Amino acid sequence: MSFGTSAASRLSSKTVLITGASSGIGRATAFEFANASGGDIKLILTARRESALVAIKEEIEKLYPKSKVFPIALDVSKLPEIDAFVEGLPAEAKDVDVLVNNAGMVHGVEQVGAIAQADIDIMFQTNVFGLIALTQKFVPLFKERGRGDIVNIGSIAGREPYPGGAIYCATKAVVKSFTETLRKELIATRIRVIEVDPGQVETEFSVVRFRGDKSKADAVYAGVEPLIAEDIAEVIVFAVSRRENTVIADTLVFPSHQASALIMHRKL
Repeated sequence: MSFGTSAASRLSSKTVLITGASSGIGRATAFEFANASGGDIKLILTARRESALVAIKEEIEKLYPKSKVFPIALDVSKLPEIDAFVEGLPAEAKDVDVLVNNAGMVHGVEQVGAIAQADIDIMFQTNVFGLIALTQKFVPLFKERGRGDIVNIGSIAGREPYPGGAIYCATKAVVKSFTETLRKELIATRIRVIEVDPGQVETEFSVVRFRGDKSKADAVYAGVEPLIAEDIAEVIVFAVSRRENTVIADTLVFPSHQASALIMHRKL
């Protein structure tokens, strides 16, 4: 999707950091930033799977020769890694303009009383503590420079909890409250705080939810046409490429068959 010369000029020469960039929404967002900027952009891509990031780098730089892509392994659930990551950013990519907190996960569909502590820990470490820790590293830097964009990827789950999603929904509710608080705290600055909450999106996310059982993951999308990662990527890049005085503060994105976390129309 192209937003024309004005969007391209607003994104020109920016440095964008995307977490969870090896697949799904993160990967699609990297390509969309490259496309919308006409390739005049620097992308710092992080995830646990460095080999996937390297493959994305090669593909983007081939498509957009002016772009520079820095693939850096980072597991945001391991908080000590975050300090080292920020301190070790390449010199030409240290001045980050946009932080996209996309990394997130859901493990299992067990209900309260049967949820493994390990699943609780990894969801909070990744979805909440990692997001907060990385944001805390960049807020002072953005304040010092007088500008910056923080994009937090939430979920319909943070607005409307559902059975079998107690922990995941709780983590996304935390993200929503954290994001709204951050926006109010930064109101006297030129730092924009943006939240994008997807509804049903078909990515590897559901496969992880069902612990690798693809048949169960596929059943979630039976009889519907879910969003794809590129749909959310377009929304993220649209929000970031608005005039500096325009904040797309809070966006809920559904596929046409969905009206809430639990209300969907299925053609079976």
